[in-house]
Amino acid sequence: MFTRIVFDRFTAFQKADIVFSPGINVLIGENGTGKTQVLKALYAAADVSVTKKSFAEKLTKVFLPSREHINRLVKRGVGRGSGSLEVFRKIGTEELRLRLSINSWEDSHLKATLSGHKKTWFEHPVHSVYIPVKEMLANAPGFKSLYETRNIHFEEVYADIITKALLPPLRGPSDTARRKITSILQKAIDGKITVQKEEFFLRNKQGNLEFTLLAEGFRKLGLLWTLVQNGTLLNGSVLFWDEPEANLNPKLIKTLIEVLIELQRMGVQVFISTHNYTVLKEFDLQLTQTDKVCYHSLYRSQNTNEVEVNTTDQYDLINPNKILDTFTDMYDREIARSY
Repeated sequence: MFTRIVFDRFTAFQKADIVFSPGINVLIGENGTGKTQVLKALYAAADVSVTKKSFAEKLTKVFLPSREHINRLVKRGVGRGSGSLEVFRKIGTEELRLRLSINSWEDSHLKATLSGHKKTWFEHPVHSVYIPVKEMLANAPGFKSLYETRNIHFEEVYADIITKALLPPLRGPSDTARRKITSILQKAIDGKITVQKEEFFLRNKQGNLEFTLLAEGFRKLGLLWTLVQNGTLLNGSVLFWDEPEANLNPKLIKTLIEVLIELQRMGVQVFISTHNYTVLKEFDLQLTQTDKVCYHSLYRSQNTNEVEVNTTDQYDLINPNKILDTFTDMYDREIARSY
């Protein structure tokens, strides 16, 4: 499980040190405060432990800076400089560290320097999945082969999620935890997900409905059902999800949060970013004392305008909480209008 990430002049961050929960991690903050960048950095570190690819190259493919020049990930400033990204995760009682250093004057990922527990990191794979804001299963037919054979301008997370969704189901019966989660999702989408020649369908009493004709909110829940069913999300794996509430009717957010909490109880470490009050409040209402959660509030300092982070395990102590502030302001304006 990931325990910590340290940024030093990397993307939006001048300096930041974030400590994570082994359960659920909720990132909130205004646009441009680096929430997605945290998710992508962690995902790249997890993915290379399985694929054994270069960490620097994976970061370049995931962030996709212009011309794939990795030096563009160094925070902009006057003159030359360097940046670094340091990721920590725990294997048993041992904490592993992987550190990547980048110089602003060297554009090739081959020039980046990797240090830390490199050998041990790659000897202990951690399986993960990154779900981007844009739903991709409706575009799955042919996308994987196109991405692999042509130079198309897509962040690699889009190809990765299709690859993982296309994995066939695990052999044997599902365990109790997985059956509970798939049952919740199956009820919400009113059916099961099937695949025919890389094309995804929702199968129910009316037959097979292709994803291109399916509401995008149902596609997202269908993707989650697929990842649980095919064993991508198991005990010890990590889920990264950028704005899971996007295109999801508020009525289904309760179901979404219920599933994320159940995944955490099953042993999946969860990272999400959100701008949604209902998502935050559902966590507050549904989590129990035995559940593990951290809320990470990313904001720009009034003094330096640099991104800073406050972390708490209590909903009431999230500070600043721009989501709640905006919701409260809207409520106040509504009351004022009614008078």
